[in-house]
Amino acid sequence: MTARDEDAPRVVIRDKRRIDPTTGAIRVPAGDQPAGTPADHGAAPPTPHGTAREEQMSEHETPVAEEPAPAPVETPPAATGDAAQQLAERTEDLQRVTAEYANYRRRVDRDRTLVVDQAAERFALQLFPIVDDIERARDHGDLTGAFKVVADRVLGLLDGLGVESFGVAGDPFDPSLHEAVLHDTSPDVGVPTATTVLRQGFRRGDRVLRTAMVGVSEPESPAPAAPPAEGSTPDEPAAG
Repeated sequence: MTARDEDAPRVVIRDKRRIDPTTGAIRVPAGDQPAGTPADHGAAPPTPHGTAREEQMSEHETPVAEEPAPAPVETPPAATGDAAQQLAERTEDLQRVTAEYANYRRRVDRDRTLVVDQAAERFALQLFPIVDDIERARDHGDLTGAFKVVADRVLGLLDGLGVESFGVAGDPFDPSLHEAVLHDTSPDVGVPTATTVLRQGFRRGDRVLRTAMVGVSEPESPAPAAPPAEGSTPDEPAAG
């Protein structure tokens, strides 16, 4: 062996297997062996170069610390207040939209009912002249045969529309229901009375579609004045 071979670095092969391939026993690392315990058979004695390398590797190793569990995220009071305010605003908007929709539905229903009522009233107004002819034929005894069948159908149309006639001789005179075209006096009445009906009136519910044309009889003598209350004195004539 030459001096060059002696100066060349020695190659050291370490067997770091935990299980001995020959015996099958579990090897204990050299750092974990208790004092006085011989090293495993087949394990080469540590060299200064190996010890220094292992120490250098152990110095650069960084222990892995367990990360703590994340703490629960607490919502700040300001964020909670903003969420409550937004919820209140959304609730108010929903209530306003609901009220507007309810008002819209009511307006639509009212307008629809008004349109139906107006159409029914216009149709009834066109039938009134025919009804007048029917009543005149009835008064003269001409409401017979086929004419009577047609008259009954026309009057049935008015009944279907909810239109009823009014104005009978003997009814007290009502300016909102009667149109007075004749005036006379009679001892048989105590208040203005419709004694003659020249044309019937018609109404649909509370709405008057046509007033009745009547002759009004008024009492001959006016009603006596009410007696003065007790304690009161009649007015004295003024002195001349």
